[in-house]
Amino acid sequence: MTHPNTWTALPMQGEFSTAQTLDCGQCFRWTPQEDGSWLGLVGQTPARVRDENGTLWIQTPSGLDSLWMDYFDCALDYTAIRTAFAIDEFTSAAADYGRGIRILRQDPWEALCSFLISQCNNIPRIRGILSRLCEALGEPMEFQGQTLYTFPKPEHLAPLERADLEFLRAGYRAPYLIHAARAVCDGSLDFSSLENQDTETARQQIMQLRGVGRKVADCFLLFGMHKLDAFPVDTWMKKAAGYYSGDFSVFRNSPYAGIYQQYIFYYIRSVLS
Repeated sequence: MTHPNTWTALPMQGEFSTAQTLDCGQCFRWTPQEDGSWLGLVGQTPARVRDENGTLWIQTPSGLDSLWMDYFDCALDYTAIRTAFAIDEFTSAAADYGRGIRILRQDPWEALCSFLISQCNNIPRIRGILSRLCEALGEPMEFQGQTLYTFPKPEHLAPLERADLEFLRAGYRAPYLIHAARAVCDGSLDFSSLENQDTETARQQIMQLRGVGRKVADCFLLFGMHKLDAFPVDTWMKKAAGYYSGDFSVFRNSPYAGIYQQYIFYYIRSVLS
């Protein structure tokens, strides 16, 4: 076990940027610190992370076990994927700008709730809603002098009614969380089953859940199931189509379509907005 205040490099294939990976719209509960690092919690395991010259450095009490190697998708060669994506001026610029992005292997339940909340919403507001949810229904954990909160389990949400979640200020989205929690608890939503299905089959199944349309489904599949061929399309991606003279279908048919999508999304949102 590593001392929680010791910085250790996490070996990985390709480059890493803390800000690009943790602030590109795929996750919402890592928080930036004054020293440039980011503080977060995966399951019940806290960590502080930063990057230096494309290398990920981490402080965590768990040591460099499979949790963090899997979470940051360390074994996948993102350099090769980025090179294959950069086929013209636009894609080359997007790939270079987002060169430190990696797709996290997030907890499916947390990812599903996050993207149910994300509908017709912006990132600061999504962060606020999820923060209130975790502080009210999660468990507090102390790490490096700060209090972090675990994500509430489905069984904590399933017995609730809409009025019980008024404090979230999530509007029409709150009942979606309760419905999803009940589906997990009664077994009608089985994440392990979805993981073993191909992307299209899993998409059709998750879209049967209340509040899940195509965009939310693809975000959940990409960020919660790590199905890298899912290609979410939101207003930013529709805007990107106006800048790009090529055809996005060439990317959507790739096994790494979701990574390509993140390069485009991050570039358009950050540079061309």
